Amino acid sequence: MSVTSYSLLVFLRGGPGDIPEIHEVESGSAEDRLRIPRWNGYEHFALTQDFKDVGGVLMPVYQWSYRTAIAE
Repeated sequence: MSVTSYSLLVFLRGGPGDIPEIHEVESGSAEDRLRIPRWNGYEHFALTQDFKDVGGVLMPVYQWSYRTAIAE
């Protein structure tokens, strides 16, 4: 049996201003946390219970939590 993954649009709230609010996630479902690579680290976002209506599309909302550096 194969599992088909697909893209899911999510809404990012908070965090650095140069990260677009709408983000595409390659996944079959929304994860509890997202880790987005940025510069020399990662921006971490946590799933909230909110949804954002963007042009008639309901997107799960992730709130920025913290930043970590990439380990060398």
